[in-house]
Amino acid sequence: MTPLVHTFVHDGPGKPRLLDDPEDGGDMAGFESSRTRLWGSEPARALGARFLPRPADDDPCVQPEDVEEFLAECALLRGHTAELGAHSGFREDYVADRLANITRAALRARSAHSAAQGTCGAR
Repeated sequence: MTPLVHTFVHDGPGKPRLLDDPEDGGDMAGFESSRTRLWGSEPARALGARFLPRPADDDPCVQPEDVEEFLAECALLRGHTAELGAHSGFREDYVADRLANITRAALRARSAHSAAQGTCGAR
C-alpha cells in the first residue's frame, strides 16, 4: 500500500485524533517501494536519518517530543534529494515533493498544539 503521512493530536492519554489531511494529495509519502528504496535506503541511513528509515520496517509514529528532531531530519535530507533520488531510481523532484509532504505534516503537528501532536506514516 502507498505510504501516507497523517497528523494527529492527543485528546487525552491514549486517545490520538487524526487531523484532516490536505485535499491536494499532500499526504502521500511515496510509492510502496519508497519504504525500502528511498526512506529506508542505506544512503538515507548513512546521512543520519533515524525516523524515516522506519517505514521499511513498520508504520512509524513520531511522538510529540520528537517532532523537532524529526523536522531537523527532514531538513537534513532535503539537502540530499538528488543523491537519494539517484540511488533509489526516483526523480529528484519526486523525492523533494514527498519529503515536502512529510515535512508539512510535521509542521501541522507542531502548530496544532504545542505539546500534544505527532506525525504518523500509515499504510
